[in-house]
Amino acid sequence: MIKEKKSKNEKSSPDEKKEEKEEFESKLLDLSRVERMTGGGRRLRFRAVIIYGNRRGKVGVGVAKGLDVAQAVEKATRLAKKNLVEIPIVDGTIPFEVSAKYGAARVLLRPQRKGRGLVAGGTVRVICSLAGIEDISSKVVSKSRNKLNNARAVLSAFKKLKK
Repeated sequence: MIKEKKSKNEKSSPDEKKEEKEEFESKLLDLSRVERMTGGGRRLRFRAVIIYGNRRGKVGVGVAKGLDVAQAVEKATRLAKKNLVEIPIVDGTIPFEVSAKYGAARVLLRPQRKGRGLVAGGTVRVICSLAGIEDISSKVVSKSRNKLNNARAVLSAFKKLKK
């Protein structure tokens, strides 16, 4: 199938826009039920944490609450698209060792030689796979088990790679 180049005056159809967006994948990192007490009883909401990436060096995290799960996931995905971070990937890994802290979470990311694979646990593994990093070694140095803080620590480490 040969794609024709369009002139500036021609608009692309909605189907072509979907093809461009489908290169991004999203993964639900955490889903929690949150409650608040009111005079009439408990009010339930859902909080979703979504990781959104294209496996080519762009990844983002989004957090949102909604009255039902679908609404929370949709809002979190929309926020993750807005907060994309670009990562310089060199031969399937990061250029140099970097560490970062967010809240109580501390993360250490190290580059690895080709063929070593993703040596990472939980949150870091999900983010690195959606970012397209094939060879990396990582360690969550803190005792924080909070997935959201760990995810934000990884993203702040990726932001340091640009400098």
